Amino acid sequence: MLNQEPLIATPRDIPIPAELPILPSGDAVLYPSIVVPLATADAGAIRIIDEAMAREKIVGVFAERPVEEQEQPQGEQERRPATPEELYEVGCAAVIARMVRMPDGSVRALLQGLRRVRLGKVTQQEPFLRARVEVIPEPKERTTEIEALSRRVLDQFQKIVALAPNLPQELAIAALNLGDPGAVADFVAPHINLSLPERQEVLETIALGERLHKVAAFMERELEILEIGSKIQGQIKEQASKAEREYYLRQQLKAIQKELGEADQQTTEINELRARLEKAGLPEEARKQAERELERLATMNPAAADYSMTRTYVDWLLGLPWSVSTTDSLDIPQAAAVLDEDHYGLEKVKDRILEFLAIAKLKGEMKGTILCFIGPPGVGKTSMGQSIARALGRKFVRMSLGGVRDEAEIRGHRRTYIGALPGSIIQGLRRAESNNPVFMLDEIDKLGADFRGDPSAALLEVLDPEQNHAFSDHYLEVPFDLSHVLFITTANVLDTIPPPLRDRMEALELPGYTSEEKLHIATRYLVPRQLSASGLAPAQLTFTPEALLEIIERYTREAGVRNLEREIGTICRKVGRRQAEGDTASVAVDAGQVAEYLGRERLRPEAAEERDEVGVVTGLAWTPAGGEILHIEVALVPGKGNLILTGQLGDVMKESATAAFTYARSRARSLGLPEDFYSKLDVHIHIPAGAIPKDGPSAGVAMAVALVSALARRPVAKDVGMTGEITLRGKVLPVGGIKEKMLAAHRAGLKRILLPAENEPSLEDVPAQVRKEMQFVFISHADEAVREALRAEPVPETALDLGQPAAVSVPQR
Repeated sequence: MLNQEPLIATPRDIPIPAELPILPSGDAVLYPSIVVPLATADAGAIRIIDEAMAREKIVGVFAERPVEEQEQPQGEQERRPATPEELYEVGCAAVIARMVRMPDGSVRALLQGLRRVRLGKVTQQEPFLRARVEVIPEPKERTTEIEALSRRVLDQFQKIVALAPNLPQELAIAALNLGDPGAVADFVAPHINLSLPERQEVLETIALGERLHKVAAFMERELEILEIGSKIQGQIKEQASKAEREYYLRQQLKAIQKELGEADQQTTEINELRARLEKAGLPEEARKQAERELERLATMNPAAADYSMTRTYVDWLLGLPWSVSTTDSLDIPQAAAVLDEDHYGLEKVKDRILEFLAIAKLKGEMKGTILCFIGPPGVGKTSMGQSIARALGRKFVRMSLGGVRDEAEIRGHRRTYIGALPGSIIQGLRRAESNNPVFMLDEIDKLGADFRGDPSAALLEVLDPEQNHAFSDHYLEVPFDLSHVLFITTANVLDTIPPPLRDRMEALELPGYTSEEKLHIATRYLVPRQLSASGLAPAQLTFTPEALLEIIERYTREAGVRNLEREIGTICRKVGRRQAEGDTASVAVDAGQVAEYLGRERLRPEAAEERDEVGVVTGLAWTPAGGEILHIEVALVPGKGNLILTGQLGDVMKESATAAFTYARSRARSLGLPEDFYSKLDVHIHIPAGAIPKDGPSAGVAMAVALVSALARRPVAKDVGMTGEITLRGKVLPVGGIKEKMLAAHRAGLKRILLPAENEPSLEDVPAQVRKEMQFVFISHADEAVREALRAEPVPETALDLGQPAAVSVPQR
């Protein structure tokens, strides 16, 4: 009803009657000293105004409490009069300063707020509401805090007027001319965007300090909204201005190019893309997709944000080798010569690769099992893939999967993302410029998975010959045929590869090299390569076999040859420096000169015990870097049968120690051990190199033999090594890594090895020279290991009086 466009007016000392006609103002709140226009055609409101004009010209203006809207009955022209319960308790007494009756019967008037009043007893209900009112006194205090709040409100109001487009600057000037803090709060409140309860809350707040606080808080909110709106408006204008400017500049550029007779750049670009499309040899589905995108590109403004994205997508479609392939060279003898030229040894792996190529030659296509090279670092897995590519005459692409955790690395990102690109598979094919390269997926056992997806799941389609003929990259959104690609994967261990992915691959093990094999590799490959890398001629630097063996045994300890090549490279660089400084004499490095170039020896060669020891057994272990020997020690101390395990043992190895302990207790009588030893002694099992974690079940037999040796005081033969898992009943179960363990035993100088009987076929993988120099004993029960490894005569007890153990009737070895 009230259309607030307030003007400032100074309230006079107009007496306010104790009883006034009540004018409901809907959702409008009138404040003292504020003049507002009133325009109404409501008969009830007109009666109230007429009544007031006939008397004191004063009415009580009260806002109506919010209620749910109700539909007016049809035919009812007058609004239902408000009841006292529907009005707020506090309102404003107002004087009708002017009234004009319009020809259509409506009334326009100016109301000026006088004083705050409180609604009292109702004295009349019909035809309009009259009630007694109580004038609320206006506080007059002027403290320092109130003055500061008043200035803050005025300062905020200046900013609001500057930012609000619908508030004239005159309002800010008028506010500054107000002297009364209460008048400042009442003047500012109608000009900010407040809800009806908030406006009424300001009216009902009598204390000046509290009223100014509330108004200041509301103004702070309004000012923040206006500042944000102004910032957004400025950004929109800036963007619009920039777009308009670019448009006009482009139009001018087109006009200039037309006058100069130059071709339109966009048209030229589209024509070049169409020409590439004709030569690309795309499949039908990919061709349709490329043509659709080209049509969109031709009708798109080059300044549009999507133009560059679409242009990049079309470029990827046309840049892929859809129909470009290399011709395979399936000459089996030549392939064998290439493999022998690039790698020494690895006969089983080479034979399997040649079988693979032979079947491909017979079938006329290269589809089948995906090869997976398994082996420790530095044994030549990646270079073997390069050799296969060279033997076939194909391009070679390598992709490292180590640490990849995002599925999009394999399948690409959707084009809806900014900066989206195809996955590494498609990118590798584009780099190869061929649809049938040798594609090596390196370190497949080091794939990860997190909230971004599981890359190993994405590889299931890539490595399945029955599915990858229609591989779908998320970026391309058209199938690409990967069936011509020869995929080869590499891994250090097979266990960490997910089973579904492992099932798609055939594992070929590349075990570690013996010292003799490393010597041949260094002589044939590593030394010539490092001489070339250092700029030396073969005559300027030579290595004796003894020098290379010295480096192998005392400066490197690895299954592969990477560190060996680094050490050879170090010597080559030192000699190269001498040559550059003027010393041109040829150098022949022998075993005694190695320390001169590489410093003191870094590793002590693995060696067996120097003499027979009680409670010390040489076990054999497998690590990703090759085989190792373990000296398992058992000591007995007074106690109550506790089992103490040290040496960074994993859970599986701890369980093996517990099983060995239980075996010794259960077989105490037959082995001639004190049957009550567990009630008097604590057993301490330790494996040296305590800073290195160790785990696995293959040390079970060695722990059992060491424990029996300590309890029976019978020494263990120093030249005996053993491996095998043990059960509670003493049965010996097969273990893995036999070749690596035998190489470690051979390096350590062990002469007799105890192996599980079921591992006898595994000796075929051990080099013939190693088998020739060692004796192998196959056992099925731990009692056999005790019989083979322990000396017959016990050593007298000196440190601990356990009583003389019974002699064990076993033959002396």
